Amino acid sequence: MTTTTQPENELDQSPEKTTGNGILGDIWTNLLRWNLKKLREPFVLVFALVEPLIFLVLFSQVFGQLAGQAVPGGDYVAYLVPAIVILVALITAAGSGTGFVQDIETGMFEKTLVSPMSRTAVFSGKVLSDILLIVVPTLIMLGLGYVAGAPVTTGLLGVVGILGVALVFSVWFMAFSNILGVVTGSTRVTGIVTNLVQLPLLFASTAFVPMDALPGWLQVVSSVNPTTYGVNAARAIMLSGWDWGVIVPSLVVLGALDIVLGGMAVYVLNRASSAAVQ
Repeated sequence: MTTTTQPENELDQSPEKTTGNGILGDIWTNLLRWNLKKLREPFVLVFALVEPLIFLVLFSQVFGQLAGQAVPGGDYVAYLVPAIVILVALITAAGSGTGFVQDIETGMFEKTLVSPMSRTAVFSGKVLSDILLIVVPTLIMLGLGYVAGAPVTTGLLGVVGILGVALVFSVWFMAFSNILGVVTGSTRVTGIVTNLVQLPLLFASTAFVPMDALPGWLQVVSSVNPTTYGVNAARAIMLSGWDWGVIVPSLVVLGALDIVLGGMAVYVLNRASSAAVQ
């Protein structure tokens, strides 16, 4: 009687395994782990809560007199609040990849890869934990805007809408940051690259001045800049009152980026899993 054996390199060709909990259970497990890890870093949480106030005061004072004249209605604070919401989301997303780098350095990442968790759940749980760092600062920023005389014209539903835009905007850059973290395994490289990309995304957009106030070549760059789509959608909800002609195309573009880069992040995790198994 003969038996057949599979080659070693074919023993594990499906990294999308399950623990028996299902994908939702795996997502919850990863979400809980990352949230507990964040609670051990109170400085990060405190800074996430304070940074909206810092940005509002800083940018309103730096750009207020110069750019206020170019803003429709002349209320630069109202114009700035949605931009800071997106800025907070961008900064939070940029730091997302360092979590995986820390796991690589401590050996936790390899343990995760050889576990039977779905790689989609590993990525989703990480992203959801980072999204929570956007929710509270966004609410604080909108509250500060209300106190400063810049309320959300669409009311509480508009607050939810702006929060939704910020979250949709953040996912694609979180995925980009996580890809860098997994591929490079370096906190320094991940930080340098995300910061290098982050600055043009921020300043080559309509975050601080209207499109018409930008130089011609910069208008072209701004028109394809994801930050412009995020800022314009949040600003439309806050100031224009559900301008669907701006909101819907912006969410479509950002959603497409989320799907593409999110898929790439899961693919990178799958490749890393296969390497760890071999």
